[in-house]
Amino acid sequence: MSRFFRLTELEPYVPGEQPKGIQNLIKLNTNESPFPPSPKVSEAITKAEIDALRLYPDPTSAGVVAAIAGHYGISEKNVCVCNSSDEVLAFTFNGLCKNGAVFADLTYGFYPVFCKFFGIDYEEIPLKDDFTIDISDYEGKKGTVYIANPNAPTGLFKPLSEIRTLLEQDRDRLVVVDEAYIDFGGESAVKLIGEYDNLLVVQTFSKSRSLAGGRLGFCMGNEELIADMNTLRFSFNPYSVNRISMLAGEAAMKDTEYFEKCRSEIIKNREFTTKELQNLGFTLTNSLTNFVFAKPCGISAFDYVQALRERGIIVRYFGSKARIRDYVRITVGTYEEMGALISATEEILKGGK
Repeated sequence: MSRFFRLTELEPYVPGEQPKGIQNLIKLNTNESPFPPSPKVSEAITKAEIDALRLYPDPTSAGVVAAIAGHYGISEKNVCVCNSSDEVLAFTFNGLCKNGAVFADLTYGFYPVFCKFFGIDYEEIPLKDDFTIDISDYEGKKGTVYIANPNAPTGLFKPLSEIRTLLEQDRDRLVVVDEAYIDFGGESAVKLIGEYDNLLVVQTFSKSRSLAGGRLGFCMGNEELIADMNTLRFSFNPYSVNRISMLAGEAAMKDTEYFEKCRSEIIKNREFTTKELQNLGFTLTNSLTNFVFAKPCGISAFDYVQALRERGIIVRYFGSKARIRDYVRITVGTYEEMGALISATEEILKGGK
């Protein structure tokens, strides 16, 4: 650390490992899609568009905004596109937390990092013993509420009736619903934005639309909230979304047939994996995401992760968090990848080398 560094107590978010030589690994640790982007993405990135990289991109991201609005049946004035949902979240923490922030103790690990980065006071509300969020725990809290729905790393989903209750607790308090995994089984809160001006819904192209490397995210909300988000975005970097990602995002959003095909396959593979691991004695949450959250049987989570790695399979382990130290998070891959995981697990439990 240099003598010039100001944020001396900042502990950066630790992303999932991105190892080299992944062609020799089954990579199930960072919730990426096992499928390539829509074929229409490749069609959209023409030589003419590549040549146009010499020019700045459209600062309004008009094409992507229109595609998102069309998909959800809302006005383009209800949509803001950014360079990843992390950037969306960063803008909300920096600009929309006048009274601090409130979120669960076990949720997306970037929330407390953003608070420390921007000097935001925050409160963590413990999940219940079964890892569920109790909406009543947020009654009377004045800070902007962040709820990942479905939650990560637990995979658990709160129905819209409970999101509505959260919004009704205080109509002068903003609620940010982070829906990174919504397409794998949950119901989006976007249908509530016409009723509640204190709701901001955040989504990403990284998971269900196979564009994690494109870094593209967006939020949807009341027109005034979106105007605020655009003020924050243009005050930071109006060109943060690059031309290629815009083209990819627009094409991916419009290709609903491919989206549904990949989404359905991941859900099917998740159910297969859940059933097989349960048959092996594992304890799992009712995940509605593209990952499963599992407690191994007959072996510690740490030893299980190491044994899988020896067999060329990597999953996510949160050893620094005491409450979930006995669990692993496993991204849902292809059917063949999940079959390999189950076979490796059977071998490990039998004491195989």
